[in-house]
Amino acid sequence: MKALIKISILVIFIISVLRMNSPAQNLKTDGYRAIWFTLGQFSDYGDKYSGGLGTYTADHIPVAIYSPEVKKTFFVYGGTTAADERHLLIMISYYDHVTGIVPRPVIVCDKEKVNDPHDNGVLSIDNEGYIWVFVSGRARHRPGSIYKSSLPYSIESFEKIKEGEMTYPQPWWVDGKGFLYLLTKYTKGRELYWTTSPDGREWAPDQKLAGLGGHYQVTNMFGEKLVSVFNYHPGGNVDKRTNIYAVQTTDMGKTWTTAGGKILQMPLTDIHNDALVRDYEAEKKLVYINDLNFDKEGNPVILAIISNDFRPGPGGDPREWFVIHWKGDTWNFHKVCESTHNYDMGSIYVEKNCWRIVGPTEAGPQKYGTGGEVASWISKDEGLTWKKVRDITSGSERNHSYVRRPVNAHKDFYSYWADGDADKISESHLYFSNKKGNKVWELPYDMAAEMVAPRGRRVAGY
Repeated sequence: MKALIKISILVIFIISVLRMNSPAQNLKTDGYRAIWFTLGQFSDYGDKYSGGLGTYTADHIPVAIYSPEVKKTFFVYGGTTAADERHLLIMISYYDHVTGIVPRPVIVCDKEKVNDPHDNGVLSIDNEGYIWVFVSGRARHRPGSIYKSSLPYSIESFEKIKEGEMTYPQPWWVDGKGFLYLLTKYTKGRELYWTTSPDGREWAPDQKLAGLGGHYQVTNMFGEKLVSVFNYHPGGNVDKRTNIYAVQTTDMGKTWTTAGGKILQMPLTDIHNDALVRDYEAEKKLVYINDLNFDKEGNPVILAIISNDFRPGPGGDPREWFVIHWKGDTWNFHKVCESTHNYDMGSIYVEKNCWRIVGPTEAGPQKYGTGGEVASWISKDEGLTWKKVRDITSGSERNHSYVRRPVNAHKDFYSYWADGDADKISESHLYFSNKKGNKVWELPYDMAAEMVAPRGRRVAGY
């Protein structure tokens, strides 16, 4: 009997170890191959969204961080093994700004039977230099997970720390205090929660931020102030996403206020609450929040696409890019441009008196599909007026999509994205551009060596 008990304990231990470590965890791959995905919700002009979604979604934050301590930009992406293989691998790598090279990417998590980039990962770096990767789950049937690097500023191996219900992860490290972690749980729709941890291992119970039927949120930090902006889903229907709300905390979630400082009681449960930025529902408009940044005084600056229809195609036009800026105790709305798709996701950079947007604002080879050609827009008057200054990509074979802004973005790894054919399964390559937007580097799709310099090219006309 004692022998049987010992065997049973051993079996349980082996199973637990197998569950804690995915089959390919910590293995290297021989190239940068991003995941291609189709949602499978088709109408007259194709799928609601599809293509190369290695840097998806806008609600996975951050996906890249520049570390001045080691002069590297670390980044994660949803990868796979081959162009026609939809097997999601959560990958990590870095660009060395001193040598100009990238190593072979490392598999942090093998999602095994999952092919859906909703399970993509994000990263954070603590004050000791350890790299943390938060891998998204999906709804309540696929758990998310948290990993920590074995050594500071190293991607060689990762330890699995925690597993649980977490979608759209947005972890922020606050020096001297630990993690302030924003996430989504599928409780009554996609509801927003937050939690804290001093060390990434022991976590406080999740607390609900908002539950108005469902939300998509984008967050960012200014010093120790965290701001969250989000929409809401009437009746839990994501195709009716509308309105914009903004809340903030300066004490790790103990107190939440509006942008103007009015104290809020959490969770938010009333649609018309003090955090409401604009009632787009009354205007019969849809809201797709892309990014959040801050002006030099720390006031939030929101980038969003406002649309007339959730379906792709000209019936939803105009799809208008807006910058929404809190200034003078009021929200100010400034139109930037128009594009062809609701999911033409881009990022906003605010650097003193120069504001910049980088995103797929121009029609691509798959005109009505997700993404397009990437352009750079600049404002010198705090978002009041905008001018397109550069086409960063042109004449592409595949649409470029989900152009992401690294935290502490370095001028030579300023924007980061993937491409993919929005109409059919294809290769998906990864790219980054410099701050001027006059040079683009392509991460090597195939690697014969351990270290390779990304292939760079000048933007046509510059």
